[in-house]
Amino acid sequence: MKKDVTNGITFMQFIFIIHGSQVGFGILSLPKELADKAGTDGWISLIVGWFMSVIASIIIVLILRKYPNDTLPDLLIRLFGKIIGRILIIPVIFYFALFVWTILITAMLFIKQWFLPMTQDYIIMILLLTPGFLIASKSIRILGRYCELIFYMMIVLFLIFLIPVRDSHWIHLLPLFKEGWIPIYHGVSASIYSFLGFEIIFFVYPFLQKKHLAIRGVVIANTISLLLYLEVTLICFAFFSPDGIMDYNQPVLNLLKVIEFHFLERIDMLFLAFYLFEISATWLTSTFGTILSMGLLFGKKKPAFYASFFFLLIVVLVFLIHPSWNQNRQWMQLCAKAGIVFGYMFPVLLYLYVLIYNRLRRSESL
Repeated sequence: MKKDVTNGITFMQFIFIIHGSQVGFGILSLPKELADKAGTDGWISLIVGWFMSVIASIIIVLILRKYPNDTLPDLLIRLFGKIIGRILIIPVIFYFALFVWTILITAMLFIKQWFLPMTQDYIIMILLLTPGFLIASKSIRILGRYCELIFYMMIVLFLIFLIPVRDSHWIHLLPLFKEGWIPIYHGVSASIYSFLGFEIIFFVYPFLQKKHLAIRGVVIANTISLLLYLEVTLICFAFFSPDGIMDYNQPVLNLLKVIEFHFLERIDMLFLAFYLFEISATWLTSTFGTILSMGLLFGKKKPAFYASFFFLLIVVLVFLIHPSWNQNRQWMQLCAKAGIVFGYMFPVLLYLYVLIYNRLRRSESL
């Protein structure tokens, strides 16, 4: 994929791609996971998780500033040579492919459970992937415009979460630090998992037109995600009692069930239908990382070819495996562990390697 002016993305598209890659993953169950590990102080864990994701995002930008035209696969080949660099691209492909697979299976299971219980799972997957192919096979500018559109569409839906505030009891949040910092520390693991997706910076930074705004962009993108997570978490904590929230696997949907209008009773169904668009932004950004890495590994750079191959593979696997909720939970746990390594530890190690690499090159040139 060419990294020229005609294929560049604007500052706003850069923000919405990063934000879109984060929020489609686990927001429905996030309040329960935070309450389980940190009680009603779980929202503090979210702020700690946001801080860690911002630091990791800034480190990625600092790495790429030294090589402004390189995506991660380009950088691996530059730093480690063609053979070792191409070998290192393989786990990158598997990581983003696992991310796409897990999100798509989650979306497919939701659709099958709530909307199309009698439809074969591979048929639902084809229905999900067909419109996605039209975006994944095009340029990153199209992806950026799509993520920007999805963000504006979802603003109204998330304003709906403010309706139950009048029936909430904020006393549930007090006292703060009721069991000290240890539970909050345990809640950080759930929160940093929710911010995963910012690793896409490795792939979109070279296409950013105004690169001097990159650090500002990653801070804004992570902050938008934080505000969204804080909104649903605090309202769920205040609406349900500290013990009551543990009765629901997806308290966000249960919260929406209490909202009724004269013309609409099941707003949770409407939210879930529209939220599939938000989820699509998440798996499409990860698909971009997958097919771009495949293109650099195998030498052909037409995204349509790799998108066709990747999506066909997903449909075949769904047809053969028929994934269940338990299997999907295991894949999500695997994805979370891989994300902590790739999203938080890998940038730090790569940054240190780049510093040493550049220092050695300067000393050799003297």
